[in-house]
Amino acid sequence: MLRNLRIKSFQPEEEYIYLTYSLKNDKKEESKVLLENYKVLLQKALDWLWDRTRIERKEVKKGKKVITKVKIKLPKKKEVYKTLRDELEKINVLASHYVDKAISDAYSILKSWKRRAEKGQASLRKPRLKKVYVRVKSTLRKVEGESVRITVRPYEYITFSWSHKWFSRRVKGLELGEPIIKEDIVYLPFRYKLPWFTPIDFLAIDSNLYTLDAYDGEKFVTFSLKELYSIKYGMELKRGRIQRFASKHGRKGKELLRKYSHRERNRVLDYVHKFVNKLLEMYPITMFAVEKLNKQEMFRDANDSLSKKISKTVWRTIHRVLKYKAPLYGSFVKEVNPHLTSKSCPRCGWVSRKVGRTFRCEKCGLTLDRQLNASLNIYLKMCGFPHTRDIPRVWVGVTPLKGRRRMSGALPRDSGEVQRLRIDIKYHEIL
Repeated sequence: MLRNLRIKSFQPEEEYIYLTYSLKNDKKEESKVLLENYKVLLQKALDWLWDRTRIERKEVKKGKKVITKVKIKLPKKKEVYKTLRDELEKINVLASHYVDKAISDAYSILKSWKRRAEKGQASLRKPRLKKVYVRVKSTLRKVEGESVRITVRPYEYITFSWSHKWFSRRVKGLELGEPIIKEDIVYLPFRYKLPWFTPIDFLAIDSNLYTLDAYDGEKFVTFSLKELYSIKYGMELKRGRIQRFASKHGRKGKELLRKYSHRERNRVLDYVHKFVNKLLEMYPITMFAVEKLNKQEMFRDANDSLSKKISKTVWRTIHRVLKYKAPLYGSFVKEVNPHLTSKSCPRCGWVSRKVGRTFRCEKCGLTLDRQLNASLNIYLKMCGFPHTRDIPRVWVGVTPLKGRRRMSGALPRDSGEVQRLRIDIKYHEIL
């Protein structure tokens, strides 16, 4: 028993992130054979599992309403794996390892569909395969220098090289993960070992329509997202004109709409990456706290005007890119529950029923801008302080300022007003 309790090492566990780069698929004919035959395997596995999937409906009374709940039971993988594998081997013309991959992908598709269907976000019909891609297992690929050889059939291979690509120096010495082959693009994920750091700074971020309001333990900092909002608004107007054109010009209109949608995503992602890079340069080796937001719930509680504004936000994209890039700077990202962050008093835990630009605590008298109050509560949640009325005094040493932040559009009227109402406030705009 004592032998099991021994500590093997005092060193922290190794952590990795994957840096993914893309190549143009210049082996389309060879890849087409792989993609088409793999699609047959995947469709067969999906059909076989669907025939053994059970859907149960149960009516539950909730007050005066009767709600129909759906429960989906998938066949257990351990029980059906061998039988399904034998069935797929009968039609398989690729290497045998693709059969195992098809079974895993079919289960992944059905589990994702099950999760959405039980929430009422997907229909109860069988999921359809659209564009299929192949994630190549490590047993089916071999790295040779700056190229990877992928097995299609026994003694039949496809080779992709990145020796003269722009990222070849960046990935030198890194380990290649499982390549992803699509019809036009090949994605190469490289594994990067993270150095071990202990965060020395903390930053809690409250996401709003036009700004990100943050608190770092000493002062409040506001990052303006007005330019990003303007980009999204201009794109929405242009998209409306393109959609009207596409409705009258058939295939040509659809192609133009697809091209524009791709350009729109690239512009937004370009801005987000530049913003995150600037943020991480300002706060290296930092623990970031962000809200775990759900846009669908926001749409339910918002009117039409606010819903349009919320639809132009890219909070989750910013959080996702920040979570992806933070380890490269020795930083970490923690998601916290946003419930009542703008309505709770960080000093005494009292919850206000009123919603306005300024938070006023009727119990202890604290008065603070609503968005700054939210960032302060997120900071406390990151540090592990509960937001309840049982703890009478939970404060972090920031002197609250009384007043109201008057907004003209998205930003305060002048810097003088900011100095009067906030503590060491700074505005950073990504150009």
